[in-house]
Amino acid sequence: MNEDIIDLLESILNDRVVPRNIRAKVEEALAKVKENTVTTLSEAIYLLDDISSDINMPDHTRTDIWQSISMIESVKEKQK
Repeated sequence: MNEDIIDLLESILNDRVVPRNIRAKVEEALAKVKENTVTTLSEAIYLLDDISSDINMPDHTRTDIWQSISMIESVKEKQK
């Protein structure tokens, strides 16, 4: 599951249509996901949720962000 999350976040990072400020936050969230603790997963969710309302975000990216949040929440629940 973590590999799917990482792949999804990396695809956002590699999408040049996505504004730099959003890619920077996604990169930060990706680092948190790779640490894979309950605390860092919560931080990743917070970062992604925060940028999901950015008006400059392309619609397809917003969908990917929401999907990644859902996947991270699933992983986090399994770790409890």
